[in-house]
Amino acid sequence: MLWIITKYLITSAIVVAVSELAKRSDRLGALLASLPLVTLLALTWLYVEKQPASKITNHAWYTFWYVVPTLPMFLLFPRLFTRFGFWPALA
Repeated sequence: MLWIITKYLITSAIVVAVSELAKRSDRLGALLASLPLVTLLALTWLYVEKQPASKITNHAWYTFWYVVPTLPMFLLFPRLFTRFGFWPALA
């Protein structure tokens, strides 16, 4: 149980750090957010928890293929946000 709490604390601290940094600097917040921190954390947690190599490599492989279709969202979001507002743009 302590391990799960530790994972939650570290992972959530990174998300909070990104949002706090973004409040102070758009560019630095975006830079930190663009790093594959969640993926690196997930890969690390899988490795530390002694998951098979196939599970870890499959996670990296599928992550790549799921990221590619989401990239246009980052180009469209600023335009949609200014035109329709936050929630419609996010949807």
